[in-house]
Amino acid sequence: MATEDVTAEVRAWFTGRLPEGWFTGAPEIVRDREEIAVIGTLPDPPDDTPEAERVALVEGLAGRFREETRERRIEIAREAERRFRQKVSWGVTCGDVTVMFTTLSVPVMTRLRQSERQVLDTLVAAGVARSRSDALAWCVRLVGKNADTWLAELRDALQHVDRVRAAGPDVHS
Repeated sequence: MATEDVTAEVRAWFTGRLPEGWFTGAPEIVRDREEIAVIGTLPDPPDDTPEAERVALVEGLAGRFREETRERRIEIAREAERRFRQKVSWGVTCGDVTVMFTTLSVPVMTRLRQSERQVLDTLVAAGVARSRSDALAWCVRLVGKNADTWLAELRDALQHVDRVRAAGPDVHS
């Protein structure tokens, strides 16, 4: 099954399973090999909220949602984990802030040359990261933040490849 089809199935299942009124619209569903992240949008704070109060209000709204929905979210996550054989994480977006409640931290093995290891060691020595592992995660976040447009175009291209591959002949028959 193509990645696009699986994502559509996951999105449809969550849309049908989530209680009405939790979010202002359909949640964003982000799926990779290990995890399904469900990120719903809460109502924005009023426009006239002073900036100093806005941050605290968003934190309060996200915290209240997290506590009030905890049991149902766990129940829904368990169902989804059995059905899709992946862990489920949750988050909310309110205004321009996204708060993730639970996410997986998955180990990744890599081989680096000395010059690449020196970059990580510099970040550790400077106190930017506690370890090479933390330094590598910091680098990945930095690239992701600064390459959003490029990565979005790459993801779109991969979806196109999946569509073309799915439309082609089945060579495994």
